[in-house]
Amino acid sequence: MYLIPANSKSGQLIFNFMRPMDLVVFLVGLALTIILFLAIGNSSLVATIIKLIPIAIGGFLIVPIPNYHNVMEFTKDAIKFMFNRRVYYWKGWCVRSEYGEE
Repeated sequence: MYLIPANSKSGQLIFNFMRPMDLVVFLVGLALTIILFLAIGNSSLVATIIKLIPIAIGGFLIVPIPNYHNVMEFTKDAIKFMFNRRVYYWKGWCVRSEYGEE
């Protein structure tokens, strides 16, 4: 039995809060934002908001939240909970068995 400090896992992460997948998501959002800034020449407010959408989504997905690693992990767990079929087997002590066991 080893006693491991609660904050020791953060030392294995990139910048103490990102996994490699989180870094990829953020860098893809950053690259898309840079490409959009170069491709869309209009400097209106709507064009600027459209240009910033990829980095905003990528940044939102890697924001740390309590009890989960980040929003992306929470979303993955929520989807898995909602769409995976769950079957619970329970046999109470006051119910007669339908298989002939007593």
